[in-house]
Amino acid sequence: MISVANLSLRYGKRVLFEEVNVKFSPGNCYGVIGANGAGKTTFLKILSGEIDPTTGGVSMSPGERMSVLKQNHFEFDEFPVLQTVIMGNKKLWEIMEEKDAIYLKPDFSDADGHRAAELEGMFADMEGWNAESDAANLLSDLGIKEDQHQMLVKDLNGKEKVRVLLAQALFGNPDVLLLDEPTNDLDVETITWLENFLADFQNTVIVVSHDRHFLDAVCTHIADIDFGKIQLFTGNYTFWYESSQLALRQKGDQNKKIEDKRKELQEFIERFSANASKSRQATSRKKLLEKLVVDDIKPSTRKYPGIIFRADRECGDQILRVEALSKKNGEGKLLFGNLSFSLDKGDKVAILSKDHLAISTFFEVLMGNENPDGGEFIWGQTITTSYLPNENAKYFSGDNNLIDWLRQYSTEKDETYIRGFLGKMLFSGEEVFKMSNVLSGGEKVRCMVSRMMLTNANCLVLDEPTNHLDLESITAFNNALSDWKHNAIFTSHDHTFVQSIANRIIEITPFGCLDKRMTYDEYLEDERVKEQREALYAGKVYQY
Repeated sequence: MISVANLSLRYGKRVLFEEVNVKFSPGNCYGVIGANGAGKTTFLKILSGEIDPTTGGVSMSPGERMSVLKQNHFEFDEFPVLQTVIMGNKKLWEIMEEKDAIYLKPDFSDADGHRAAELEGMFADMEGWNAESDAANLLSDLGIKEDQHQMLVKDLNGKEKVRVLLAQALFGNPDVLLLDEPTNDLDVETITWLENFLADFQNTVIVVSHDRHFLDAVCTHIADIDFGKIQLFTGNYTFWYESSQLALRQKGDQNKKIEDKRKELQEFIERFSANASKSRQATSRKKLLEKLVVDDIKPSTRKYPGIIFRADRECGDQILRVEALSKKNGEGKLLFGNLSFSLDKGDKVAILSKDHLAISTFFEVLMGNENPDGGEFIWGQTITTSYLPNENAKYFSGDNNLIDWLRQYSTEKDETYIRGFLGKMLFSGEEVFKMSNVLSGGEKVRCMVSRMMLTNANCLVLDEPTNHLDLESITAFNNALSDWKHNAIFTSHDHTFVQSIANRIIEITPFGCLDKRMTYDEYLEDERVKEQREALYAGKVYQY
């Protein structure tokens, strides 16, 4: 168990946490949520001892070990991969180092012999003889090949380093596991493996993530940071969100009788408890939900952006036709080739690829910002597009305030009109006079969404739209696109986003594309699709 007592953290006049009291129990996985800047990562650093609180403290049960997912990807560059993983169990690693140093001494003494025997006993108690094989199995499960296990960490690419550091955090069955955005840079297969690992993990997990599918798959509780406090709620993220929204609607309904409200909330608990069987965490979560009482459900005070896309005109029958399209990068490598497909009215297409640069370049070609090396594409005459690029720095190089920044993209120049669109994305009051060149990543994306809403286009092109956004903005964006009746072409690493929006999946490769009219989960789970993908990436023609 890990306990937080009377914890406060202040930076000058700014109060991040105030008199926080909370306990995290073994066998549970806690998803830490909160708006950008609420202090999610800071809270994990306080728990790990990296940051000292202003008042109060953190305590763990005696003899327990904590493990933390490292965010410094260069810290272990000079160490072999396998050693780096074993270092995740600091005590075991120190025993191994001291033991090896004693055996290497040229003047081995009786005292050294006694100490070596003592260390060997501790080593055996910690099952040290299995350390290398356990570390190797973890690395292999996370996609690090056996011939890479003795390489130096610095010789791996960025995504492989992330996997090594994740293996380090998971190694040795820690009593408390702290994970800050563990799914970043992981592919869907590795994320699924991690979900299953944590579902079977018997100790305490505290995780910060913007991946709602991941939070739903692993969490038994939500730790909500709001107004400097932390409240624990039973259930996963979706249960927390839906229950808090239900409670908020009820709070606003002054005419509804208390008895009716309680009945509605109780029915919600029972329905969600029954649905918990979909998760590997289901048994424990279902029992927790069944113990809930209606009074445990409270409305959230979180603010959600008002993302509303409207189209000035309906789409005609011709949306987009792509014929044998291909593009190489600057070094001559083929990013995608022989792409041919046509969009139909109402298609909301998720674009996939093993190489995200291929997707970004494909979008840049479709938007006319880059020329293809071969083939062609034709937009329908009735189609107007609005584009949200992955890289948006060039849009914020000037020194305009937010009103003037957004005004340049609007035919209507009235300040009240412009403020309305900024307000929908939570820029209100004096915030609209903030300079556009000092915005955070999330603020830039919210500005770009305001810009998109102004266009009233009927086809949206979105490259990783959830990057840099907090869960509230991601949820609002997700809901807006779910309600969108026109066309959209997008890519996202957010599993829930893709699953709930896309009605068609197109995966682009150097050898053509795989085009399936199905949901994302169906695409991932279909064995025939898996065979077709492998064949396509291998440059083979798959007969189907």
